[in-house]
Amino acid sequence: MTETAAVLAPDAPAIQLTPQDRNPRFGRNALFSVALSLAVIAAVFHELGGLDVRHLSAMVPSSGAFWTVFAASYLVTPASEWLIFHRLWSIPRSGMIALLRKKVYNELLLGYLGEAYFYTWARRRVSLDAAPFGAVKDVAILSAMTGNAVTLALLAVMIPVVGTTSLGLDTGMITLSLGVMVLVSAIAMILRRRVFTLPRADLVMIARVHLGRIVLTTLLNAVLWHLVLPEVQLSWWLFLATLRLLVSRLPLVPNKDLLFAGVAVLALGHQQDIGALMTLMAGLILAAHLLLGGILAIRDLAVSEYPPHPIFQGS
Repeated sequence: MTETAAVLAPDAPAIQLTPQDRNPRFGRNALFSVALSLAVIAAVFHELGGLDVRHLSAMVPSSGAFWTVFAASYLVTPASEWLIFHRLWSIPRSGMIALLRKKVYNELLLGYLGEAYFYTWARRRVSLDAAPFGAVKDVAILSAMTGNAVTLALLAVMIPVVGTTSLGLDTGMITLSLGVMVLVSAIAMILRRRVFTLPRADLVMIARVHLGRIVLTTLLNAVLWHLVLPEVQLSWWLFLATLRLLVSRLPLVPNKDLLFAGVAVLALGHQQDIGALMTLMAGLILAAHLLLGGILAIRDLAVSEYPPHPIFQGS
């Protein structure tokens, strides 16, 4: 039986999630989990040294709407991934905690370390005959490919309308970045039978969820910025949120945050306000990573995911 055979119909009964590793109670997986928790705590203390909490708290809006939208924008990525893996494996709601850890590990420690953690979590928790590495890999690759497709579409729309000069983008760098994105996507499509593990229907579902996540994230960012600077029309923030998505996805453009801030100042003026806004959002996102990472790491160390080894149970 292959990994794809574990996909359940919508009306199928809930499966009993059972460990897949031969020795889930003790060993390398437990050491890996403890090491990650300790690394997150070390990263939290390190990053706190460079976070101006007093200045950041003075800038934070007191509006409840702001915090609601901020929480939604922070959770939209793990929520979309939970939807994908729930459709693929029928993971329980507790899988959201694992996906939040995945986000924290990627942001605070090392990119794609979160995928490695989620892979080990899935092997212990999801009842599959085959290792779930293929599905985790497909989701990550499709996330990048969907982002590339959206970037190419935005370039096709924005460049003819406003031009690279108005955006402050170098034409040569844009062309080279475009070539890299097209080449990578083309190779993935040509080798799709070797690259992807899941069936076509699942790949289409995953791509659609990723597309919805990108659109929703862009919209929530625009609303957040509008709540901080309400004197700027929401339509302008939607334009700038779309532009930020475009700039962030270009692989060879340096200093993406500085470039976006410069474009925002050119478009809206209010140089001091735009700079403060970018500082506020970056600080809040980092603070959210640190808070969530600290809570999860302390919880993991206090409440182990692994039952006691049989030798300590008198067996």
